[in-house]
Amino acid sequence: MEEANGPGQTVFSGRAVSVRVDPVKVAGRTSTREVVQRVPAVGILAETDDHRLVVIQQYRWAVQQWLWELPAGKVDADEEPLAAAVRELKEETGYRANQWQLIYRFYPSPGYTNEEIYLFYATGLDADLAQPEPDEDIRVESWDKDRICDILKATQPLNAIWLVGIHWWLAKNTDKHSL
Repeated sequence: MEEANGPGQTVFSGRAVSVRVDPVKVAGRTSTREVVQRVPAVGILAETDDHRLVVIQQYRWAVQQWLWELPAGKVDADEEPLAAAVRELKEETGYRANQWQLIYRFYPSPGYTNEEIYLFYATGLDADLAQPEPDEDIRVESWDKDRICDILKATQPLNAIWLVGIHWWLAKNTDKHSL
């Protein structure tokens, strides 16, 4: 078991993340753990009345490619996760949802970051104009189950929020023996 060995030191502080180095004891030996600190984020499975999921595509600089994703974004200071989900869905896709359900809270990569994701399921959608941030280039589509399964079968790199959400949605809507 690991235990803290004093307070950590922040070695980098940026716009979206900071990095803290914590001294720890592991099996009686002193070591360190680097922790990428990030505010919580939300992801949204937005399902249309005709059982299609709203998906977005945007360029992700860190991996140098366009990725298909679920609408998502960070929770602002003093903002509740549900309020962030409502805001992000509207900003990125233009949709507003009448029903919301929290599906999961999860850590996408707890080996190095404390980021926590709140994954919501949104239904009863009404379309409006998207209002993305000035530095976002987002393409919005809605996909049926067959298109989603095609992407999963292609074995291309996928966003973790996408994977968790899509598998939940497929399990909810599909006979498990047909995948």
